Amino acid sequence: MTASDWFSRLEAQLEEQLESFLSANPEQERLLRQQERLERQQRLRRRRIDLQTSAEQTRSELLHLAGEIGEWEGRVGRARAAGAGELAERAELHVAELRARGRDRWQALGELGVAFRKLEAELNAPTEHETSVRNEAQAEAQANPKLNLDQAWADFETQQDLERLRRNQG
Repeated sequence: MTASDWFSRLEAQLEEQLESFLSANPEQERLLRQQERLERQQRLRRRRIDLQTSAEQTRSELLHLAGEIGEWEGRVGRARAAGAGELAERAELHVAELRARGRDRWQALGELGVAFRKLEAELNAPTEHETSVRNEAQAEAQANPKLNLDQAWADFETQQDLERLRRNQG
């Protein structure tokens, strides 16, 4: 038996024991699922902060590049005006490189925006647990219309009794 086989069997056995424990202790399972949801939310929030930081850094780089491009374009103009054509051409190549870097940074910023929107949707989406609880309640209501009718009738009778008491006292 190899070490990976032994580890796989141990892992499967531990997983089985955990599932057995959780099915015997539903409150513990609920607490575990709740803890998992909280940890997931924390991971997503940390990821949001990381994305925001990266976006700020990229915006800063873009602003710096824009300033640098403007500066080098001015140098190109001065070199051309002074008749230094070779220097102006080298400076134009440098401006083209800066613009290419700027396009790359702009694209990276767009990708960060897409990732941020996906992350926000994940953060705002109902969790599986919330969805399953809602679905179970809806299924129960549809599966047992008599229960809904009984509850509605009890509510109606209570409301009627309250109205009678108000009239008698008023």
